[in-house]
Amino acid sequence: MDFKIGEVMGLMAKTMPFLVFRFLIYFAITLTYILMTGVGAGVGYGIGRIATEDPAGFSMWGGIIGFGIVSAVAYFLREYLLYMVKAGHIAVLVELMEGKELPQGRGQIDHAQKIVRERFAESSVLFGVDQLIKAVLKAFNRVFFTITAFIPIPGVQGIAKFINTVINLSLTYLDEVILAYNIKTGSDNPWRSSRTALILYAQNYKAFLKNAFFLAFVIWGLTFLVFLLILGPVLAIVSFIPAIAGPLTLIIAVVMAWGIKQAVIEPIGMTALMQVFFKVTEGQQANPEWEGKLDSASKKFSKFKDNALDWDREKGTSPQADEPAQGNAAA
Repeated sequence: MDFKIGEVMGLMAKTMPFLVFRFLIYFAITLTYILMTGVGAGVGYGIGRIATEDPAGFSMWGGIIGFGIVSAVAYFLREYLLYMVKAGHIAVLVELMEGKELPQGRGQIDHAQKIVRERFAESSVLFGVDQLIKAVLKAFNRVFFTITAFIPIPGVQGIAKFINTVINLSLTYLDEVILAYNIKTGSDNPWRSSRTALILYAQNYKAFLKNAFFLAFVIWGLTFLVFLLILGPVLAIVSFIPAIAGPLTLIIAVVMAWGIKQAVIEPIGMTALMQVFFKVTEGQQANPEWEGKLDSASKKFSKFKDNALDWDREKGTSPQADEPAQGNAAA
């Protein structure tokens, strides 16, 4: 592996204020899910008692509606969460990896948000960069990350589908890693530096595959363990509220496990892949051959160049070439 789990956990300890911040944010979201699901189920149960003699179905639909409402709100909050929570944590992690000292407590969060504002100006810019990165990564991985490219044995389609699913799960944090590259390089044009980072990723994709594949089992194994640990307490709690018992118990347990994963487990995988990216791409420059492959894999890749030029015009700066070379191009 190209990451060191001991160093990753050390970085987690040094950014404890951000872990606490993340935990509080996602705990609030999880609690809202549970409360709204319970309220919806209770309202549905009451309506069912009035309308029919069997209110269980109404209770279930009420809980689903409450869950859906919170999901819709969370969807619209994703830009804020990326800007204030994830990108801020990335910023302080990058500074720690470069050996810089960080403020403690609340000052660490304020410091991180200042860095993010300097690099991305506003949340809409960061969100736009992130969404375009995800689109290009999805297209590239669909073309290049097929297990048959590594195990060219006939009759392994079933195994290949399973492994490709694991691969897709393992690459969840790559867009955040590319945002980390933006911060690390001190770029004043996030579109241009993201484009360079995507090329560096593409020309080293096999190295990312082996690391991300291993991390997928670690991250999702920990998440499943958390799910099992909280399933018992959730069953105990909902036993006092028969209206939301049954399948909704599973939904609540899944949501709680998701919240803990987002707050505590996800940063571990993200930080490990950041280590991988900085280690594997050190001393490299963007290879034009892989730039062409990205162009052919995703039509959206060209938007990075267009947006970079628009950014230069808006800021009144002269158009520049790609990010400065870091060494020799990878094969």
